[in-house]
Parts: sequence; C-alpha cells; structure tokens
Amino acid sequence: MGNKVTKIHDAVVELLGGEVGESGDISHVSAEKQSIGNVIIQKLGEIFTPLVPAIAAAGLIKGLLAATAKIPGFDSTASTYVIMNTASNIIFYFMPIFLAFTTAKALKCSTIIAMMLGGFICHPTIDAIVQDVATKSNIFGLPVIKMAFTVGESSRVFAYTESVIPIILGVIVLSFLEKFLKKYVPEILQLILVPGISLIVMVPVMLVVVGPVGIYVGYIVQFLYTALYGFSSILGGIIVGGLWGICVIFGAHRALLPIGLNDVALTGTNTLMCFAGSANFAQAGAALGVMFKTKSANLKQVSASAALSAWLVGVTEPAVYGCNLRLKKPMICAVIAGAVGGAIMGIGHAVNTGFANNGILTIMSYWGEGTSFGQFVAYILGICVAFFGSAVLTYIVGFEDDPIATPVVQSAIATPTDNVTEVSGDTVLVSPVKGSAVALSQVDDKVFSTGMLGQGYGVIPTEGKIVAPADCQIQVIHNTNHAVGLLTDDGVELLIHVGIDTVKLNGTHFTRVSKDGTYVAKGTTLLTFDIDKIKAAGYDTTVVIIVTNSDDYSEIRTITTGQADSSKNAIAVVR
Repeated sequence: MGNKVTKIHDAVVELLGGEVGESGDISHVSAEKQSIGNVIIQKLGEIFTPLVPAIAAAGLIKGLLAATAKIPGFDSTASTYVIMNTASNIIFYFMPIFLAFTTAKALKCSTIIAMMLGGFICHPTIDAIVQDVATKSNIFGLPVIKMAFTVGESSRVFAYTESVIPIILGVIVLSFLEKFLKKYVPEILQLILVPGISLIVMVPVMLVVVGPVGIYVGYIVQFLYTALYGFSSILGGIIVGGLWGICVIFGAHRALLPIGLNDVALTGTNTLMCFAGSANFAQAGAALGVMFKTKSANLKQVSASAALSAWLVGVTEPAVYGCNLRLKKPMICAVIAGAVGGAIMGIGHAVNTGFANNGILTIMSYWGEGTSFGQFVAYILGICVAFFGSAVLTYIVGFEDDPIATPVVQSAIATPTDNVTEVSGDTVLVSPVKGSAVALSQVDDKVFSTGMLGQGYGVIPTEGKIVAPADCQIQVIHNTNHAVGLLTDDGVELLIHVGIDTVKLNGTHFTRVSKDGTYVAKGTTLLTFDIDKIKAAGYDTTVVIIVTNSDDYSEIRTITTGQADSSKNAIAVVR
C-alpha cells in the first residue's frame, strides 16, 4: 500500500462505522489477551505517536533557523528569529502538558485534569520554587523535593518544564485515583467532587512523591544510556543505528523516545536521534536500491514513494513494511548500513541540539548553537554512508523480486458484459442474499468497486435476510448490524456489507440473529434488514460480498448478472 495506507485505513474504518483516531488507536484489543510487554509498548505508542507531527514541525523550523543563522552577518537577535525560535521550542518547553493529554487519552482518564497537572508543573511560580534548591518549601507540611545533579559534563538544577517521565507517572496515578473516586462518590456529585478532589490530592503528590520519582527514573534511564555512550560512543551508534529499524517493525521505537526527550531536558542535546537518523536513511537507501533493482512496476512505484518519504522527512514505515521487510534481504542491508553510519556518528560525537525527525528538511538542526562543525560533518558522513551504502548493498545482494508483476485485481473484477450467472472452482460459496447480481465495478462506492478491499460482487436484494454461504465461523458482526465477517472451513475470509453508507443508520432497520464467534452451518440466518425502510431513509440497499483475502488465491470468480440466492454458486476461488 505504501504511502496510501492511511487513506485506505481511514476509508475502511469509516465504512465500518468506527472513528479514525489521530494516534492509530488500537485500544479496542483486550488487554487480557496481550502480554504486559505488548501493553506497555502499545500505551507508549499511544502516548508519543500523536506528538510526532509537532516534533517534526519543530525540527523543520529549527533546521531552517539553524541554516539561516549560519549566513554571515545574520542577526540572531532579530525579532522574527526570536519569535520563530520560540515557536520551535513550544512543544519541548510545555512537553508535560502535551504528554498529559496523550497519556490521559491512552489511560482513559480526564484529559482536562491531566493537562492542569501538566500546566501546574510548567507554571513560572512552581518552576521558580523547584529550581530554588537553596530554599526549603513545603505543601500541607510535606517537603517539596528539589534536586540538582550531573549527567556527563553537564550540571543543572532539575526543572519540570521539558520533562517527560514525571507527568506520565502522575497521570498514571491520576487514572487510578479517578476510578477510585468514581466508585465511591455519588454520581450526582461526581461532576464537581471527582475533578476537585483529584486536583487537591495530585498537586502535593506530584511535588512530593511522583515528580521526584519521575526525576530519578529519568536520571537512571539517562545514566544508563550515558554510560553506554561513555563506554563507547561507537558501540552506541552501532546498536541504535543498526537496531532502530528492527524496533520500528514492532513499534518499539516509540518506547525509546523518552530517552531522547529526557536527554534534551537534562542536557539540551541528544545523540539518540542522530543514530536513529542513520537507521532512517539506511531504510531509505534500501528502498532506493529496490527501486533500481526490481522489474515489477508495482514494486518500483511503492519503493520509490517509500524511499522519498524516508529520505525527505524520516517516515520509514512505508519503506519498512512496503518493501524492505517483505523482501528480507534489503532489510538486512539496511541494518548493516545503519550500524556503520551510526558508528561514524559515534566516532565524531554527533549530537542534535533539539529533538528533530531525521530527513533532508531537518538536516540543519544537527548543526545548531553549541554544535561544532566537526560533529555536523560526522552526522552528514553517517547518513551518507547509511543511505548510499544501503542502496548499493541492496542492489548488489539482490532479493527475490516481487512475483506479482501485474495486479490480478483488475482482471478478476468481472464486468456486466461477462454475463456470468454461476461459477466453479476449488472452493465455491453460494450467495448469502437473494436478489439480482451485479458486477463489483457497478457498486456505487469506490472502496468496493475498485477492488480496494478485495474481489467480489454485489446483489440488489429482494429479500432482507443474510444467510451463511457455507459452513463457517462468524468472526464479527458490526455493532450496527450492517456488516458481518466470516471465515469458512476452507480459509476464505468473507465480508458481507448491507447497503452503501448504511452505517449512518446506527443499526436502525437491522436485526442481528446470530452471535459473534459462533460456528454456523450453511444457510443459517445471520441478520435481517428491512429493505423498504432502508430505501425510504434514502440509502442504496445493494449488498456487497467481498473475499477480503483475495491475494491468497490465483483467481476469484464471481457471478455478475442474473438471480442470486442460496441455491446457486456465486463465488469460486482458485488456489
């Protein structure tokens, strides 16, 4: 799918009646079915992923400002420069507020109260109290914890502004506190008492317990990373530069973001994103190598688009999932080249003066104030070696080219002129609904008619009943009862969607007869619907039947005209 994946995802979610979340929310997956590690990675993804666009925007501005500041005679005290530099620092300075919002969403507690906590620890008065380590302060007789410490060669008094871990821990505590209060506070009083008591309790908890614990946790994390970097900056570059791409596969790279953000908060610079840049450019290079090597027009288009995304703005998921990981050898080449590039950066002690995504557009943010030209050169050499090395290595090593040189979807979507009234194949399914068959290309919805979701056909129903087209398991019936997903004994995955845009009816005129997860025999009624009332509401009643795993088969044959009912074979798959 390449860069089209977001559009396709949004279209499918809207089609099925869900809500498209900014963070790719996957919170509907039951926590009981996941390991603790997966839950932690999932939540970290939900917390940090929504911040990536803002961080990328800040990185772009920082890069442009850094480039401008290198112009001889440029006045960095000019008001425009100062204002734009402030704009680029907002996401970092007020990081606790942004993290409070995303963490509260991930943990499903009050976003407003969480943001108040974030704003509280960023407030100038509180910031001044916390940084005044010479004066003892207390709240309700409890001491406000303040501290100063040294990381590497930097010594500084800790401030909650720009911090990462304290507010995350604070919102975690807040989520438990809210659940406790809602359990015991009468519902009529919850509107006032729950947020009020939460804030009264959390303010001292933040300053006395959670905040200091977060500071120490951040310090320990930073100490371990600094220890690795101090032991061998080259080794640090090899590990991060080589394995960052692997982490992207599992989404685990989001779990590493606090290290870089914490590094910025403590020292004003970070090395993590430099090494990650080596990995990102290596993925771009591998995708470029695939583009030059492949003979598949489809793969050439996907890899070119993926390489551009990774090279330009550091978005590597299209490259990882679209070609490198799927073809295996390009992924290995990217890991090797990324490790070598990271090692070069480690040798030259490259740093980033903020926290910017890795791409050509943000390249100057790696030569900001306080960064030497030698460090910048080390970064440039690292990404060049990673990019070109990965591209050349991928081209030389090669890979098993995409066997799907031409899409099969177009040839398998029959047209009305085919006049197919019955089909045969390795596995055959009868029509789950009675009515007049039409070709998929005639369905008035591009998500279906273009074959985006798979191959199939449509039925203009004459009877408002959906039955099982074969012995199968009901994987899901949508909560508005307008769509059902099935898995047959032969492994055919089927989507039956009643009507166009009927999700907007919110279940009106639909009745569920069978239950999710049950095994049913061929001909069992799954759901019923009122054709006349749906038409009266202004909706197209065409039922669409799609084989969603069409790519698993060499051909999908469907009827395109004539009568469709449970006595006639309507879909046949050829293995």
